[in-house]
Amino acid sequence: MRLKPQQSGYVATKIGIDLANTTFITIIKGREAVVEAVKKIIDENLKKEYILDEKVKDILYDNYDEIEFQHANERQLFFMIKKKMALDYGVIMNYDDRYNDLAHTILDDLYENYLISYNVNENKIKNIIFKAFKAFADAYDEIDDIVYKKIRGMEREVIPGTQDYELLYERFYQEELSKRGML
Repeated sequence: MRLKPQQSGYVATKIGIDLANTTFITIIKGREAVVEAVKKIIDENLKKEYILDEKVKDILYDNYDEIEFQHANERQLFFMIKKKMALDYGVIMNYDDRYNDLAHTILDDLYENYLISYNVNENKIKNIIFKAFKAFADAYDEIDDIVYKKIRGMEREVIPGTQDYELLYERFYQEELSKRGML
């Protein structure tokens, strides 16, 4: 699952909750400060990917005539170019590797900025952060399906892409996250 910018706050909150619920981590400046720091790191990571995506789109646009002439699959081409350029932009394409790298970055940042303290092996804490990413990724598809069914099952028709649809989707999405203890 590719994390969307509007979801970074949810993941950051999940990480904050999971860290606060352990007995071996002390949250020094409050959970909100941890969530804010984690969200910032996730947003920076997503920004790198966005910049890479835009560069790949530019390359495809510049070569549009050749792509059409060759009847190339634009989606496959996009992924191939992105994969080739990812390292130059600091983007890790494999999501498990990416979540692991983010877990390292988050732990380092939280510790260096005196937001948390702990007296266990740092791998134990990195695993909590990694598992929060995985739990969100695993729950996302299920939650998305539930929310979609709720909206489709409403008496009045709500058209996807409209502001009304987006507001309903967001409300139902947050309800489902709350039910799972992720908010």
